[in-house]
Amino acid sequence: MSPPDDEPFELLAQGRWLRLVRRGRWESCERVHGQGMAVIVIARTPADEVLLVEQYRVPLGQRTIEMPAGLVGDESGEDTLEDAARRELEEETGWRADKVEVLLVGPTSAGLTNERIAFVRATGLTKVGPGGGVGGEDITVHAVPRRDAPRWLVRKQREGYALDIKLWAGLWMLEREPDGTPLPPA
Repeated sequence: MSPPDDEPFELLAQGRWLRLVRRGRWESCERVHGQGMAVIVIARTPADEVLLVEQYRVPLGQRTIEMPAGLVGDESGEDTLEDAARRELEEETGWRADKVEVLLVGPTSAGLTNERIAFVRATGLTKVGPGGGVGGEDITVHAVPRRDAPRWLVRKQREGYALDIKLWAGLWMLEREPDGTPLPPA
C-alpha cells in the first residue's frame, strides 16, 4: 500500500478522548489528549514477583490481566516516558521504583491507531501504598512469582480473563535486554 500522506485528512468523529479519522480509504483512531504515547511497566519485586494488574476493560466487556500501564501526558501533557512509568506503577500497584529504563518504543496496533507504547523496566522497587489505581479504576494487584507467571497467566485465561498479549514480551524483558542479551541475576 502506498502512503496516504498526500490524501486529504477527514475528521469522522471526535469524543472526549479519541477521534476517528480518514486519510484516503484508511480509517484510524487517534488520541485527542496527551502525547499519543503509552507506557507499559515491566516490574519485579525484591521477592522476584512480577507485578500484574487486573481490571475490567469496557471495550472488551471483560476483566483483563496486564502489566501496569498508562498514558504519557495524560494529566499535564508534559510527562516524560519515565515520569509516566513511575506514576502509573505507583498508582496502579503501590510500588515505587528507584530506576526506570525505557527499553523499546513502537506502535500498539499499526493498522488501527497512531498510538505508540514504550516498554519501561522498573527496578529497585519499594512498597509505598496499596495501589488499585485512581478515579474508580478498581485495579486488583497481583504479585506473581516470576517463575510461575506463564502458568499463572494461562490459568487466568482459562478462567475467562483476557490477557494483554504484551505480557509475554514483558516477561521476556524481565530476564533479557531487547537484543536478547541475558540480564545479570537479580
